[in-house]
Amino acid sequence: MYKISLITGDGIGPELSESVIQVLNAVNDKLGVKVQVTKLEAGDAALKKTGKALPDETLDEIKKSDACLKAPVGESAADVIVVLRRLLDLYANIRPAKSYPNMPALKENIDMVIVRENTEDLYTGMEFDLGETSVALRTISKSASERIAKYAFMTAEQRNGKKKVTCVHKSNVMKKTDGLFSRSCQEIAKNYPKISFDQMYVDACAMNLIRQPEYFDVIVTTNLFGDILSDEASQVVGGLGMAPAANIGDKFALFEPVHGAAFDIAGKQVANPSSFILSTKMMFEWLGMKNNDKSCYDVAKKIEDAVYGIVREGIKTKDIGGNKSTSEFTQSVISRIT
Repeated sequence: MYKISLITGDGIGPELSESVIQVLNAVNDKLGVKVQVTKLEAGDAALKKTGKALPDETLDEIKKSDACLKAPVGESAADVIVVLRRLLDLYANIRPAKSYPNMPALKENIDMVIVRENTEDLYTGMEFDLGETSVALRTISKSASERIAKYAFMTAEQRNGKKKVTCVHKSNVMKKTDGLFSRSCQEIAKNYPKISFDQMYVDACAMNLIRQPEYFDVIVTTNLFGDILSDEASQVVGGLGMAPAANIGDKFALFEPVHGAAFDIAGKQVANPSSFILSTKMMFEWLGMKNNDKSCYDVAKKIEDAVYGIVREGIKTKDIGGNKSTSEFTQSVISRIT
């Protein structure tokens, strides 16, 4: 029995959470992998209710679980996800970008993963004022750079892709910080002779994601660049509605849709649950790897095959050109999980 904590979030978060709960119920009933879900509060509603965007009891329950699913939250997002990343040392942000049928991807053969360092860079929030000038400190360490590079190469080994890692940085300008990141990736690359390794400046990478997205397999990069490039990659394959994400550490992981809380469509049953459902697929992959549990890998494949199958048949929500409601789309997915 896997204990899963579920932050139901704000805006469309509760609707998407209900979709994921139904998918997990189907996994329980049809596939024999047992999960127990505990719904938790965090985000804007929790802040208004308790005075904390991430209440202590929510954090305690997350720590007791085997993995966490997080629906989108509102304006207090940084006080939830950034805090969880630091407290639980979720140093690897994993963002797949893959072409799906009947989706407006630039090309049909895109299949990449962006592996983003998740704990340092400008996102540490070390900012201060010097008179009328504001300063932000950018922190890049050898240890964090090496461990994210190692995760990227391990990811490339496990994928059926091109067996290639591309290190993305801007060391021609930021010679100290990005220079260190670049050198650290080069050193780790020596331990993986079967994986091809190259490097690219971030501006060139941003261009090539549009010009030649099929070139990439695994991209490893720093926190800020990874945040920007992964959103770009999501649009390249058709939009944020199909984009899952994982925040992974050595002992724990959190999985979430990439998009925001979309308060303007909350409660209307028009939100696309694919990103959150595919994040659940990533969760089962991670549980399978962590626990050497083949049945979890099987569940992950069946969830992705179900989503792939229904969009191939043209079953889509309104945001991606279809006419199905959130619950109707979810039921279509569940009907194909066998």
